[in-house]
Amino acid sequence: MPWEEAGGGAVCQDRGVLWRLLLERLTWRRWAYLVMGGALLMPYWFLSWVVVAFLPVPADRPLRDVIALVLALALPAAGTFVTGLLPAVRVLEATAIGELVGGRLGERPVEPSPDWPTRLRTGCWFFLHTHVGVLVSALSLAVPPLALLLAAFPFIDQGDVLSSQGGYHDGLARALAPGAGLALTVALLGVIAATGLLAAGLAPAFLGPSPAERLAEAERRADRLAERNRLARELHDSVGHALSVVTLQAAAAGRVLERDPDFARRALSAIEESARSALADLDHVLGLLREEAHGRAPQATLADLDGLLDKTRLAGVRLDARVGGGLDRVPAVVSREAYRIVQEGLTNALRHAGRVPVRLRIEAGDDRLEVEMSNPLNDAAAGRPGRRTGGGRGLPGIRERVTVLRGRMRAGREGRTWRLYVSLPLRSGG
Repeated sequence: MPWEEAGGGAVCQDRGVLWRLLLERLTWRRWAYLVMGGALLMPYWFLSWVVVAFLPVPADRPLRDVIALVLALALPAAGTFVTGLLPAVRVLEATAIGELVGGRLGERPVEPSPDWPTRLRTGCWFFLHTHVGVLVSALSLAVPPLALLLAAFPFIDQGDVLSSQGGYHDGLARALAPGAGLALTVALLGVIAATGLLAAGLAPAFLGPSPAERLAEAERRADRLAERNRLARELHDSVGHALSVVTLQAAAAGRVLERDPDFARRALSAIEESARSALADLDHVLGLLREEAHGRAPQATLADLDGLLDKTRLAGVRLDARVGGGLDRVPAVVSREAYRIVQEGLTNALRHAGRVPVRLRIEAGDDRLEVEMSNPLNDAAAGRPGRRTGGGRGLPGIRERVTVLRGRMRAGREGRTWRLYVSLPLRSGG
């Protein structure tokens, strides 16, 4: 509410905010956290007075009292700070904050202080927690009785000891005393709410992740993202290819079921095998997503290429494959990725061009493995209106595989032909 329109409305609004804060259980949980800090400071104070009692101090009474007071205040401050340097204190404080103050200090559970900058931050926080907590505790103990006394002051008999001291039986003092008690109560409640909010706001800066922990968490997120992308590629290449082949195989078997039952039986057998393989791949990926330790990754390589080509032919695709020798010498990681690249290339041809002739060439040289695939474009793929299915993830998936292996790739239209060319190094320095 604007000040110029409401006048005292801003004060009322502030009171409304304070009232809402006081009605929240979180505010009183934060108050309990601060009071707990005050309780933690008491042993340090008691120990400091014991230490001061045995220290040699000047005989002069005023100077001795001042030195004793300074030491009694400095020793607890130093003691709480040094205690906060212990690695485990960070975990204890973070647990208390999570339970009482609310909010998260990071994406992962807080660990013991890993380095000295983090320990120093924790030491400062433990110092603030205990010393601010003892102030809040003192106010919480002193203000309520004083406020009750001021509220009852007008009704105290003038002959009472309290009212007869210092002229407090004055009529103006009697009239103002209840208001002063109410103001003290409101001030105490405001201090409790404000310090709780301040503790919640400052805790992440003192107890939150360090730069090293943020970097480690970023690396963990990157690893998880890379693993999820790998699983997405595996699922897209294996299950997507299987479904594309099964769809065309089922259509081909249905067309020739009457006149060529042998071909239909082979197609149905291939459908069964493709579906079983896709189910195994899907089960593997789901197992990894559930973080099951017993899942094993599919390990199809170029040694399984013949089965892949046979299934593609049974789908009605005229496939002209020229496979060179020496594929058994291809490193396992390159062989696995090359198999997936061929699989995805055939899937793209089936999905976007249909049962068109496909030419495939695979040759393993001394230093590189070359994969080349081409097929004519149908009307839809050539740019005229027509059907198009799929999410467009095939080529990006191939490009990721080629990039990981530091290979080269070209893909695109050449007239009315789609051509894919991939060259993969067979050695790490290729």
